[in-house]
Amino acid sequence: MSIGTFLGIIALMFVLELPDKTMIATIIMSTRARPLSIAIGASAGFVVQMGLAVAAGSLLTLLPHTLKEVIVGVLFLAGAAYLFFVSEESEEREGEREAEPEHRGTRLREMTTAFSVIFIGEFGDLTQIQAANLSAKFHQPWSVFAACSLAMIAVATLGAYGGKFLQRWIPLAKIRMAGGIIFAGLGVWTFVSLALR
Repeated sequence: MSIGTFLGIIALMFVLELPDKTMIATIIMSTRARPLSIAIGASAGFVVQMGLAVAAGSLLTLLPHTLKEVIVGVLFLAGAAYLFFVSEESEEREGEREAEPEHRGTRLREMTTAFSVIFIGEFGDLTQIQAANLSAKFHQPWSVFAACSLAMIAVATLGAYGGKFLQRWIPLAKIRMAGGIIFAGLGVWTFVSLALR
């Protein structure tokens, strides 16, 4: 995998996670507990989920090439539709609900709670599905895992230390729109590439 592709995956996953409910949960948890504890626990939850997603994506590579490409294209377009049509208000409500269990306590308790909230919240989430999708597309699970994990750690750290500040400067609606455009482009490109074969 080229360094450009690796950095592109980091950027894509970073942008996709910013308006997500798990990012919002991280921001809310950091107002109720030590930011470092939340950053560590949330990062660990994200990394485990990226590992599961990449493993699932590796299974997709066992499918015939055309079927795999169709699935990848559909998942990109479904991700775009999700970002375009699911409101950020519903993501905020879901993030707030998921963060409710967090209360200031021991560092270990805070990290464990943050891990649990993110680990459970990320199941079936857009970024988890797209990590699987990227793994299937590039056939380089370790590189995709590393790129996705770095993006999620950056988001968890940003959410724990500066999420409220970020939301004041960059509206979630614009982040979602940018992510939707990127995903729509990737989906269309996948089908165009398939048609040109």
